[in-house]
Amino acid sequence: MGSVPPGHAPPGQPSGAAARIGPTAVFDAKVDAAFDHLRGRALPDRAFYAASALGDHSLIWLILGVVRALRGGADWRVARGVFGVMGLESTLINILVKSVVRRRRPVWAGIHPHPLRQPLSSSFPSGHATSAFCGAGLLAQGSPVWPAYYVTAAVIAASRVHVRIHHASDVVGGVAIGILLGRLARRVVPLPIP
Repeated sequence: MGSVPPGHAPPGQPSGAAARIGPTAVFDAKVDAAFDHLRGRALPDRAFYAASALGDHSLIWLILGVVRALRGGADWRVARGVFGVMGLESTLINILVKSVVRRRRPVWAGIHPHPLRQPLSSSFPSGHATSAFCGAGLLAQGSPVWPAYYVTAAVIAASRVHVRIHHASDVVGGVAIGILLGRLARRVVPLPIP
């Protein structure tokens, strides 16, 4: 094994500011490094960039709300409930929480291999991760395909690290908040069993 030049960290270890800041930055750097083996590969890039785009403005959860309404005999109360919950979640996270936290997004000067919307809001928490797990929690209730909602949510959440729009800790925070909001939404907006 070769020696590491002064001022540089061994591969997979945080360096520079990440090494000086603390455990959150170390965690973020390690997770980001773990995604490096997937970046630049056609299939993972296409999948994660597509997942990220489907999470924009809660699009996938709104579509799935309409699908669930149609499967339930055009019960539009389901769609209205999902639209209302996702709208409230977005307002809470994107307007209130992010305006208070104001965390910087990851800095990356490379070229993205696929189109990607560049958000201007705070990095914490990940709005995609929050809406994904809130939407999954709401739509999974009583559904025989409930695991598919959570797999979709996990892929969307992970996509935000892959495309370098969020730190891993932003995503973890978003997942936790999304799970809590999803549980609350199930109590407030109980959906009929499909």
